[in-house]
Amino acid sequence: MPTVFRSGPYRFFFYSNEGKEPMHVHVEAGDGYAKFWLNPVRLARSIGFKPHELGEIRTIIEASTDQIETKWNEHFRNA
Repeated sequence: MPTVFRSGPYRFFFYSNEGKEPMHVHVEAGDGYAKFWLNPVRLARSIGFKPHELGEIRTIIEASTDQIETKWNEHFRNA
């Protein structure tokens, strides 16, 4: 489960066995979990996050899309 980066209470990460799915990132903090698709950024599912938290997470992902895509390509190219 490689961590891509952390921002505030949020950890953004991939599961190593998901390279065949479209590009996405998982997020966790406390009891909250979410999965966001990239290109375009959209919520796939979430548990435990409030709507304002999901909005904040989405903003972070949109600002970090290049970094996430680079890490995705590096990780899954070598997987």
